Amino acid sequence: MQPFSTLRGAAAPLALDNVDTDLIIRIERLTSLQRAELGPWAFEALRYRADGSEDPAFVLNQPCWRDAPILVAGRNFGCGSSREGAVWALLARGIRCVMAESFGDIFHANCFQSGVLPIRLDASDLAVVHAACAPGAQWTVDLQAQAIAAPGGAVLNFEVDPLRRAALLEGLDDIGRTLKLQGAIDAWQAADKVARPWVWPAAAAAIAQP
Repeated sequence: MQPFSTLRGAAAPLALDNVDTDLIIRIERLTSLQRAELGPWAFEALRYRADGSEDPAFVLNQPCWRDAPILVAGRNFGCGSSREGAVWALLARGIRCVMAESFGDIFHANCFQSGVLPIRLDASDLAVVHAACAPGAQWTVDLQAQAIAAPGGAVLNFEVDPLRRAALLEGLDDIGRTLKLQGAIDAWQAADKVARPWVWPAAAAAIAQP
C-alpha cells in the first residue's frame, strides 16, 4: 500500500449526499475487471450518457478536475453495501483523499486498507471547502500535521484515529500492521508450544512419538 503523507492538487467538488457504493462502482464491474482497471468506471452512472459518451456536466469529466486527487463530497459518502471495490475504483481513478461531512462506516474503514484518506469535516468547514473549489485552485492535505491548506492560505484542521493515521503514514494495512509484530508473535508461539504442546499439532505429534 502506498504511504500517505502530504497530498497536493486540485479538489473536485461533488456536492451530493448519500453517494452509495453502487454509484461509486457497479457490482458487475467488480466481477470482470482487475483493481487497476476500475478507474474509468468510477461514478459510471454520472460520468456517461446513455450513448456511452462522457457527460461534460459531471465534475470529474471537466478538464480542471479530471485528474483531481481530492474529492469533496457531502453527507454519508460511501453508504450502502460493504464492497471494498468502491475504494479501489476511487484509487484507480487517482483519488487519494475524500472530504465529507460523514461516511458509511465500512467504506470509511476500507479507505485505510487501500491508502485513501477519508477526512470528516463539520458542515461549516465543508461548506468553506466547497466554496473554494475553483478551477486551478491547489490544495495541500498534510496527514502528519492533520491540516488542510486551502488555496487562499486558510488552514483547516482534522482528526484521524491515531493508529489508523500511523498506519497510513507508513503504508500499512491491517495485515502489514500485524506483520510488524512478527518477532513478538513468533516468540509467543515458541513459548506456548513449550507451555501447552497439546494445542499445537506438530508439537503434540513430536511428543507422541516413541
